[in-house]
Amino acid sequence: MSPRTSEIKPPPVGLRERKKARTRATIQSHALRLFREQGYDATRIEQIIDAAEVSETTFFRYFPTKEALVLSDDYDPELVAAYRAQPAEVPPIQALRSAFREVFGSLDAQQRAEQRERIALIQAVPALRASMLGQFAEAMNLLGDAVAERTGRRPDDFAVRTLAGALVGVMMAVLAAMADDPQADVAPLVDRAIGQLESGLSL
Repeated sequence: MSPRTSEIKPPPVGLRERKKARTRATIQSHALRLFREQGYDATRIEQIIDAAEVSETTFFRYFPTKEALVLSDDYDPELVAAYRAQPAEVPPIQALRSAFREVFGSLDAQQRAEQRERIALIQAVPALRASMLGQFAEAMNLLGDAVAERTGRRPDDFAVRTLAGALVGVMMAVLAAMADDPQADVAPLVDRAIGQLESGLSL
């Protein structure tokens, strides 16, 4: 008998991975500060490199474009890992809701503030909104793969794609809600939105 999904623990994160994560977070934190002080369009990549005290090569290793400084985060792999760790008998949408609750519920005050700041930038800058559409497509594929793995279906199964697409739609609704209230907390909003999806989107 194979172990339950919830009993499979990911390998511990090594020192090298932790250092890379710190470097990445440092660059992004300085970028957000400069965007806040100078505006997104007025801030040059060279200024961010100088503020973070990294080389140009290091910068582009983590962030290939300026847009990536706002759009990129570490949440997708964490969400997939949390989803895979849910008990096998839990239905897919419920497992997704628990995974999002676990990841977003664990954010500290600074991470929540940076999340709100990034979302406000995406809403305010047309180039970021356009790039976000491509990121949503990637997220749908990533979620589709995880759902397919859990349900024993193919990633291109229409029902799998529909569920993954519905969840991406939920996240778009959360972004719109945070545009209306920039101080809103993303964690309860996401949980509420997925809860509505779980109930069949009844009104």
